Amino acid sequence: MNFLEKMKNQVLIGDGAIGTLLYSYGTDTCFEELNLSAPEQIQGIHQAYLHAGADLIQTNSYAANYLKLKRYGLEDSVKEINSAAVKLARSSIQEHQAYVLGTIGGVRGLTPLAIPLDEIKRNFREQLYCLLLEGVDGLLLETFYDLEELETVLSIARKETDIPIIAQVSLQEIAILQNGMLINDAIKRLEANRADVVGVNCRLGPHHMLETLSSVELPQHAFLSVYPNASLPAYIDGTIQYKEGEDYFRKSAQSFLKQGVRLLGGCCGTTPGHIKAFADEVKHAVPILEKQVTNRKKPKIERMTIKRTNTPLETLVQEKRTIIVELDPPKKLSTAKFFEGARALKDAGVDAITLADNSLATPRIANEALAHIIQKETNVRPLVHLSCRDRNLIGLQSHLMGLHTLGLHDILAITGDPARVGNFPGASSVFDLSSFELIEMIKQFNEGISPSGSELGENAVFSVGAAFNPHVKALDKAVIRLERKIKAGADYFVSQPVFSVTQLLEIHEATKHLSTPIFIGMMPLISSKNAEYLHNEVPGIKITQIIRDRMAKAVNPIQAEKEGLLITKELIDASLELFQGIYLVTPFLRYQLTTELTNYIKRKDRQKEHHYVKSIHH
Repeated sequence: MNFLEKMKNQVLIGDGAIGTLLYSYGTDTCFEELNLSAPEQIQGIHQAYLHAGADLIQTNSYAANYLKLKRYGLEDSVKEINSAAVKLARSSIQEHQAYVLGTIGGVRGLTPLAIPLDEIKRNFREQLYCLLLEGVDGLLLETFYDLEELETVLSIARKETDIPIIAQVSLQEIAILQNGMLINDAIKRLEANRADVVGVNCRLGPHHMLETLSSVELPQHAFLSVYPNASLPAYIDGTIQYKEGEDYFRKSAQSFLKQGVRLLGGCCGTTPGHIKAFADEVKHAVPILEKQVTNRKKPKIERMTIKRTNTPLETLVQEKRTIIVELDPPKKLSTAKFFEGARALKDAGVDAITLADNSLATPRIANEALAHIIQKETNVRPLVHLSCRDRNLIGLQSHLMGLHTLGLHDILAITGDPARVGNFPGASSVFDLSSFELIEMIKQFNEGISPSGSELGENAVFSVGAAFNPHVKALDKAVIRLERKIKAGADYFVSQPVFSVTQLLEIHEATKHLSTPIFIGMMPLISSKNAEYLHNEVPGIKITQIIRDRMAKAVNPIQAEKEGLLITKELIDASLELFQGIYLVTPFLRYQLTTELTNYIKRKDRQKEHHYVKSIHH
């Protein structure tokens, strides 16, 4: 008899956490690798849950897939680790009437497009086959925040096997998925995709799990499951800890029964004590067949409509020549020269001033503060760079909310240079997100929804630029990255500075099929040392030998600066026929150089227009 037959007439008990239990023992490494290096420890955990009353135990394989094992250099051990996981679980139940669930965890997080579905499918299939070959009694698909991912892997699993499948989503908000879908609708979709048991696990404790389940109808053909967390985690003395709360779990057990739960287990922070509390309370309970459902409807959204006061850059650059100039925030508290430069660039007629976000991991005055002042005092559009390096997901969301509140709607989303290249090489690089995920997150803001799925109350109107590094061995691969960023929602691209006419032509040829505009980058060199440093030490910049030789021939700083301007003007002459958008980088706050280049571009365009008008008259 499989466990689905038993579930028709009784409530079954699942096990609790494995990873957080191992963490509480002092293990802080790849938990799944312990199947090979410390099998007795994993077996001991299985035995503890079985003695506590668990009817189903899960294999220690939650993250035993290629993508997650790769973080530890274990990507070639997928089969070995999963096979060991099943064997350990199977050997643990020999003296118990229990079942083994092959566990597979979700891969996508709060920004689903970061990992393409094709990659998800390959990743999932490999682990699935390993578990099925060892003969599990069922599959537990758990902690899936992205419903598309769960439906995709569920359909694959169902085509490969007839064994029972448990499919569980995870929520950031009560009763709502991160895509804004109500949990009741998601449960119905999973049931329609032939999941045998459907439910919720992780993130929420019993209180919010019960509130979530109150809006869930009893499935017509599947059973309902829930695996709550022990509590909210706390960070104490350098470790993450959860409240014990075993008596609290016991008291909540009957409430879960009233919501129609047939499979009751635990997730993060739960221990054999929590599972025993559940088992003692509901082991012989009779499942309910009817329940009162709280009719939770998607709230009618009345978001405020925010209108931009200027044309988005991606639209502007398709209408006319558009010049954006980077003016780096100062490294010191003095801002006089910076604002002097901003006013000079405004007078030169630039379309936007871009402000880097601690470029090269070097602390500077916060760019959003300077951007707000520039916008207010000079009426020049600021383009604020936003790096993933310095802020976690919480900080990024807060920062975006702040930019929206300040009316700063133009953002360049970048991953950021690692901290080790800057003034504080020991500082932590956060990188919760990559630039792909940040772009997607910003676009979700434009829909009025936070990454957790909650309402923001207003639709943001961000225009999102993305970085383009053409200084790679294979330009076609760089273009593939651009295509991925377009899919994530990038509105336009800003390239690293280019120092070769030949490269300009190659970039144009490689990207001409893209409808997303590109601002081609240029930076005037100021000396031979400057050129050599940029070429040899700065990531993402390459300068041809010809250009470096030209700079080396300049005998003094004045001549070097003139030569640098001449080189840039030659590049501008070539680029004006190829790109509508020009991105000028100001070296060392020498704004006189970029104002001169701005005037040069405008003069060249006027001459071209004059010749065009003259040719018409003739």
